[in-house]
Formats: sequence, C-alpha cells, structure tokens
Amino acid sequence: MTPEQSQWFAETFDALVANVGQVLLGKEHAIRLVLTAMLAEGHVLLEDAPGTGKTSLAKALAATVQGSHQRIQFTPDLLPSDVTGVTIYDQSSQRFQFHPGPVFASVVLADEINRASPKTQAALLEVMEEGNVTVDGVSHPVGRPFMVIATQNPIEQAGTYRLPEAQLDRFLIKTSLGYPDRAAALEILAGARDRTVGVRPKIGTEQVGTMADMAAEVFVDESVLDYVARITEVTRDDPQTALGASVRGGMALVRCAKVWAASHRRAYVVPDDIKALARPVLAHRLIVEAEADFAGVTAAQVLDRVLGQVEPPVGGD
Repeated sequence: MTPEQSQWFAETFDALVANVGQVLLGKEHAIRLVLTAMLAEGHVLLEDAPGTGKTSLAKALAATVQGSHQRIQFTPDLLPSDVTGVTIYDQSSQRFQFHPGPVFASVVLADEINRASPKTQAALLEVMEEGNVTVDGVSHPVGRPFMVIATQNPIEQAGTYRLPEAQLDRFLIKTSLGYPDRAAALEILAGARDRTVGVRPKIGTEQVGTMADMAAEVFVDESVLDYVARITEVTRDDPQTALGASVRGGMALVRCAKVWAASHRRAYVVPDDIKALARPVLAHRLIVEAEADFAGVTAAQVLDRVLGQVEPPVGGD
C-alpha cells in the first residue's frame, strides 16, 4: 500500500464507522471490530442479550456499503433449504430452477443460530467457508462482500444446540455490543424508533472488495508472524486449557491485524495490532480445562495471561 492508499483506506474506514455509529450510539469499538471482519472477509459471532442492537447493526452495515441485508430467525424446525434455497421444477419451461434462499445477501443476520439443528448449522457453515451454496450438485456463488453476523443469547439456553468447536473456529471474531451508556440511552429513547431508515451509503460493494484486496497487501514482518505463532503455541501448552488456538486462529489474527493496521494509516502490522485483536479473534477458540472452568476461569483471562507471558518483538510499537 502506498501512503496515499493508506490515507484513503483509513479515511474511508472512519467514515463507515461513523455512518454505522449513527445507529449504534456509543459502540465505536464494536463497530470497528465488525467492519474489520467484513474487510478481512470473515464472519462475526455476537453473544448478547436481546435488545442490544444486533439487527440494527446488520441493517446499518449493509446500507452503509450499499449492499443487501437478510435476517434469518433460527428455530429448531428450520431446514437447510430454508437458508440456502431450493430447486423447484417449473412446468411451463419444463426445467428445474433454483430459488435462492436468504443467505444470498451482502450481510446475513443469523439470529439465535444455536436454536437451529446441527444439520442446518452445518449448511450455513458451508456457505461461510466456501462462499458458495451447493444444491443438487450445482454450485451457486453468494457474491462479494458476504458476511454472516450470527447471534446467540448467553442467558437462555433451553432448547438450544451448542455450537461445536469446529464451527466456532469458523467465526473470525466473537464480540458483544452490550447495553448503551446513560447518555446514549437517552438519545436513543428521544429519537426515532428505527434509526436505520436514515442511513445512507458511503461506498459501494465493489469498493468493499477493493478495500479487502488492499488490506490483504499490508506487510507483516517475520518477527510479528513469529509473535503470533508463539501466542498460539502457548495457549495450547497452557495447563488451564483443554484446547488452544489452532493455526487457523493464528491466520485469522494476521488477517484482522492487516485490516486494523490499514485503518490506522499504516501499511505494516505492529505488535500492538496483534494485542488489540487477540481477545476477539482467539478467545472463542479456546476451551478451558474442566477444573479451571469450575473455578471460574474464562478463556479471556487465560488469553490475557498468555499475552503477558509472550514477549513482543524487540523494537515493536
């Protein structure tokens, strides 16, 4: 990336964050994480209580990049074809025609994903990983950009199907929005019921692809790559983890760090980028050992301790 490209990328990134921030007041950091996932061409898992703005986030993000938006309410009786689409025989043309499902959108909100059966979850997983839907042996690309924002309720677990570790590993970032502070809450209560109506696009979907390609070219020094490798290794060796971060987790951290660096007007990644993103990118990939979990130890606490143990490269910012 040239200095001019870095400047344009950062200014555009800030404009996108500010545009979505008109809807989600006081949630700039969470918006930056979600936008980072989009430009790293990954997906986001939001674990939040109802009424925290998850649907508004997805709608505002899609409107900001002039993309399409679909919301899928996951229920135990939801079928894979309800998500991906189905092939129907058309008598008039005497041919089978594919009718795309709601997954064919720029931003797909998979609401309460853990309420669907494992079979339906697996159907969504294929689209998330491959960017294609295969129905009756025919592959249908979902287009670019494509991002799934999946949600799950951390409070109510009755009638849910726990996401397996392999599926959690497919989400680039896991974060939460949380409730707004008092000032933001007052502004929300005094405003319009649906704040997403006034959101206007800042860029088109083609420019999202351009930004993703630019971010992929951000330079990562070998010492920073070694830093990421050491972090993931220590999570696997930690006595309080039953499962540490995989190589895929390390790759995800590097992908996000490239976007994070570009959003801060840099064409190179520094160790602070890795530290800033380690928790949202890696914590959900860790499984805490049973005895430690019973004692109240969380994956985020393990990761914080690991970051304190692993020395960053000398000379890093």
